[in-house]
Amino acid sequence: MQAEQIREMSEADIRARLAELEEERFRLKFRGATETLEDPLRLRAIRKDIARLQTVLRELVLAGESATRASGAR
Repeated sequence: MQAEQIREMSEADIRARLAELEEERFRLKFRGATETLEDPLRLRAIRKDIARLQTVLRELVLAGESATRASGAR
């Protein structure tokens, strides 16, 4: 998932996708502890996608805070 694709999503969609990936990461880590994974590099891809989602979500939150401050300062 590319950052451009994430930026096109709404905040609610980003949060939903983040929850899905966290759940998938948990299941893969759990399964990886008990057996060998079919695609062990999937964990790395999931971690990177989670980081991208969190980064864009943080940008949205900060942009919302700065917009609120700018309108409140008038």
